[in-house]
Amino acid sequence: MKTRLLTLRTPLCFILPALILPALIAGCSGIASIGPETHSREISLFDGVSLNGWQGLVANPYQLQNMGAAEKTQLQHEANEKMRRHWKVEDGVLCFDGKGSHLVTQKEYGDFELQMEWQITPGGDSGVYLRGCPQVQIWDHLKNPVGSGGLFNNQKGGANPLEVADSPLGDWNHFRILMKADRVTVYLNDRLVVKDTPLENYWRRNEPLPIRGPIELQSHGTPLKFRNITIKEL
Repeated sequence: MKTRLLTLRTPLCFILPALILPALIAGCSGIASIGPETHSREISLFDGVSLNGWQGLVANPYQLQNMGAAEKTQLQHEANEKMRRHWKVEDGVLCFDGKGSHLVTQKEYGDFELQMEWQITPGGDSGVYLRGCPQVQIWDHLKNPVGSGGLFNNQKGGANPLEVADSPLGDWNHFRILMKADRVTVYLNDRLVVKDTPLENYWRRNEPLPIRGPIELQSHGTPLKFRNITIKEL
């Protein structure tokens, strides 16, 4: 009996792409799955148990630029020692005793969404520096009736909030701060108090705002409390 040879009737030019294309798709899919994430995730700036990620204030951003490495290192060491005497963690809350200076993130940020809860004492005064520049205002709204959340040091507009949204004194307040380029939007207790307003460069009025810088919790001679501090880079 003669063995009949099967005749390949489909041209190879059609078969090979059909075999190769699925393999290429699978390979690409595998590569994409281990690539970097497109969007930043929200991270905690305060872990509730330590001051990790924070340091003491040395100087404003422009003064720091003019310092040599050795001088900056020495001054940072001194600032950290002073900071630890006045900023403590108690029962998951970041507490400031009203003495000493600002608490500063070790990392710098550009565009971001920052959220935190804060509590202030009668007559209190504080703020949140964005990219090392003052500031989203925090204070006792009974003493300062315009309320918290405004861009206090602005001279061209937006210094005062759109409305008073502070919680009763002694209760916790919540900030949601959006910063894109030099423009800032602030929600205080879920109410819009600053809408897409440029934050002016307090340190150098005629220059643009720095494109990156630290977050600072301002000391202003009164006790403060912070908790649930998170940031998402945009």
